[in-house]
Amino acid sequence: MATRLVHEMTYDAPAIEVAAMLSDPVFRETVCRNQRATSYTVEIEGNVDAKAVRIEMEQPTDKVPAFAKKFIGATTTIVQTETWASPLTATITVGIPGKPGEINGTATLVETDGVTKETVELEIKVKIPLVAGKIEELLAKLLGSALRAEERTGKEWLAS
Repeated sequence: MATRLVHEMTYDAPAIEVAAMLSDPVFRETVCRNQRATSYTVEIEGNVDAKAVRIEMEQPTDKVPAFAKKFIGATTTIVQTETWASPLTATITVGIPGKPGEINGTATLVETDGVTKETVELEIKVKIPLVAGKIEELLAKLLGSALRAEERTGKEWLAS
């Protein structure tokens, strides 16, 4: 079994401007801070046309329910990689090193009349007997919150 997350973010900017924002390490670092990361590294190779993004961050787990804390601890490390084959499409992998599970998906940018919609689709699979479904739902909730923080950051970034 797996849990599916589909999240849409809307930006009042052309797709190429959103793609440029997603290619900027300073933007990605700002997102990490706005996602409550206590430490992070951002690496981007390539440019707006095609890029590889790797973000590693440590986050507190103070908002995680007690049943899940015993599996992840007081903080957790998250590694996110994105491979953008073009300015508009990417594959995404999110991992928690040393924990049983995987999160894979895609991001797409679609522009209509100067407004860009970024759609992130993720499939969350956890391999822990008896609690996998609960942890997948929790991860979907936490990832949704992280994507909302990214969207708020992006709207502020593009407006400045």
